[in-house]
Amino acid sequence: MNPFAKLIRDKKAATAIEYGLIVALIVIAMIAGLQVFAGSTIGMWNSVQQNVAANG
Repeated sequence: MNPFAKLIRDKKAATAIEYGLIVALIVIAMIAGLQVFAGSTIGMWNSVQQNVAANG
């Protein structure tokens, strides 16, 4: 039997693909969340820098 046909019929391969898709979705959500969080963090550090420069 063709090795690719075995791979298609193998339930373990399907499960591995499903877990891979779940991990990919989690990573995409994390990247989106970090981008939102980065904007506020950069603003905070810019404010700190301005205060230190003005008072230092």
